[in-house]
Amino acid sequence: MNMPILTHIKEIVPRPILIIAGENAHSRYFSEDAYKAADEPKELMIIPDAVHVDLYDQLDKIPFDELTEFFKASLK
Repeated sequence: MNMPILTHIKEIVPRPILIIAGENAHSRYFSEDAYKAADEPKELMIIPDAVHVDLYDQLDKIPFDELTEFFKASLK
């Protein structure tokens, strides 16, 4: 990538941000950095016992109820 992806994170405000990462994901640090750099409203969801790709298709690990609640609250 030619541009640091967090360069424009402040431009998202005031839209709600949901960042999801697996507890054991190799990329978890990036999600945590993005969360720290973002302004409110924001939420960081760390999924226990999950790696990055588990959240694509491991239906037992995807937090559907929490996702539903976030979108219901954020997309009024």
